[in-house]
Amino acid sequence: MTSQQSHGEQLLKINGVELCTETFGDRTAPAIMLVAGSAASMLWWDSDLCEQIATRGRFVVRYDHRDTGRSICYPPGRPAYSFTDLTLDVLGIQDALGIERAHVVCQSMFGGIGLILGVDHPDRVASLTFVSSSTGADDLPPPSSSLAMPAEPDSSDTAAVAEYVVAGARAYAGGSPYFDEAAIRTLVERDVARARNYSSTLVNHYAIEFDEPARGGFGDITAPTLVVHGDHDPLLPPPHGEALRDAIPGAQLLVLKGAGHDLPSPVWDDFVSALVGHTEGGRP
Repeated sequence: MTSQQSHGEQLLKINGVELCTETFGDRTAPAIMLVAGSAASMLWWDSDLCEQIATRGRFVVRYDHRDTGRSICYPPGRPAYSFTDLTLDVLGIQDALGIERAHVVCQSMFGGIGLILGVDHPDRVASLTFVSSSTGADDLPPPSSSLAMPAEPDSSDTAAVAEYVVAGARAYAGGSPYFDEAAIRTLVERDVARARNYSSTLVNHYAIEFDEPARGGFGDITAPTLVVHGDHDPLLPPPHGEALRDAIPGAQLLVLKGAGHDLPSPVWDDFVSALVGHTEGGRP
């Protein structure tokens, strides 16, 4: 159901490809660009969460990455794009929506997009927020031994695919008391039904090339930065969030108690309050 703050979905031509976007709230307010994690469409930024942010005086943008949702898709295993292309998609969406500088929120693997934006395009970034992400340093702890991922499904079996994604979300929750299987199942069923090709969604982001920023690393980020990490995260245990905070000059860390590698609704109040405070400062 479309929220009262939503302006509806829109297909935009960005960098020669079609991307699906949705915006919430006052278009003249400071803009928050929500960048979902790998294999995640815009739906994983829940519309109720987007509305909650918008009602706090922000213009919220969520969108489908390439190979997710209603955006362009490529054959499974053959993505014709890189991290840099995905980063330029963010800037292209900003251009299309008339956003000079955005407060960019990046999740999980696509913290790499925030890194490239912050280092190579600082003039387009008002602030950065990294959610459930990492520096990727070799000395950080591996995923928890309790993280048991399900076997990959037959991609032609829609029900099996949905069950696989639900089981993955359950594993990533890390035993969080906030994991809501019924809500996740509803989200996943919508996501699978809405995608142009969910087989591409499941594999293509993991097949792309990671481009390093041209001008440095995390220590070269100058934008105000907030790091958000769940204390139950089994994929990237809490030291990953701490390392990210320590690597970026002046960064602050918000630990979400009870959250895993996700943003369950019981932590939204804490997350939104921190994000709104972090993004104070007038129009972008």
